Amino acid sequence: MNRRSFLAAGAASLAAAAGKSITASAATLPSSQPSSHRVDDLNPPGIRTAGIRMVPVVGGKYKVWTKRLGSGPIKVLLLHGGPGFSHEYLEAMESFLPQAGIEMYYYDQLGCNNSDHPGDTSLWTLPRYLEEVEEVRRGLGLDNFVLYGHSWGGILAMEYALHYQQHLRGLVISNMTAGTQSYLKRTAALKLQLPPAKLARLNALEAKRDYDSPEYEKIMMEDLYPKMICRIHPWPNSVDRAFAHANQTIYVQMQGKSEFLVTGNLKNWERWDRLHEIKVKALTIGARYDEMDPEDMKKMATLMPNATSFLCPNGSHLCMWDDQALYFQHLLAFLNSV
Repeated sequence: MNRRSFLAAGAASLAAAAGKSITASAATLPSSQPSSHRVDDLNPPGIRTAGIRMVPVVGGKYKVWTKRLGSGPIKVLLLHGGPGFSHEYLEAMESFLPQAGIEMYYYDQLGCNNSDHPGDTSLWTLPRYLEEVEEVRRGLGLDNFVLYGHSWGGILAMEYALHYQQHLRGLVISNMTAGTQSYLKRTAALKLQLPPAKLARLNALEAKRDYDSPEYEKIMMEDLYPKMICRIHPWPNSVDRAFAHANQTIYVQMQGKSEFLVTGNLKNWERWDRLHEIKVKALTIGARYDEMDPEDMKKMATLMPNATSFLCPNGSHLCMWDDQALYFQHLLAFLNSV
């Protein structure tokens, strides 16, 4: 069990105690059933919906949830991490961007939280998600916009820039390296920070692929994640909710069962040799304690013709929370410069 399943199990237990099952509820949602949609069919005309707009994807077969906050000439579409997470852990954005006159858009990717949850596992691939981002852009009527991607969302953002750069005003890649191998090199190094006995035990459990072991979970949750994922305690509720709502099927199929071994369909993803093709104004964000090597963030910026980078000295993977002031100081400066 990884941190996602750990928190999802906790949320399910609480829901069961309240007399309803999260899993069962999601399985019976009418929105899970395929149908053909147009944007106009999904959103009530003339009704204020708090910025929420459902957008058809996969050629209109399913729909995804989006929400606009703020207004202004600079428009930012946020791509959350995972794969299989939701927008919730990015909610720190709404404390900063709208107040700065920036129009921001959340969106839960297909299979995640407020969006449809199809049972078709053939949908959980990078090429299909890439086309979904373009469908969302068209559905929201965005052009000359800034694309922000965090973690797995950073992979999507890089892919989008390589395929649809003509629509971009700017690009932000937060806490994501440009290849799976560099990610694995970094996480392998972070494991070495464990005391020798715990490291030996963790390696033994991984050798047996016993990722669901309570002992494995305890080491991860108590010794590693508080250092490299989010370094504040307790974790913000936004983060807890995002982890509790994570779609395990998507995560396992694309990443795998372990944070330290990519066995899913992203295992061969590498884009270091194509970063030079991204010519739009770009920003890479890293953090000292991140599970992504901060040196990779700096290197990526040197490989893109019009990119800069900055590092959060006190942050980890979720440095929009644990090094918040500096994170948003630099992010807002970039957004106001595009």
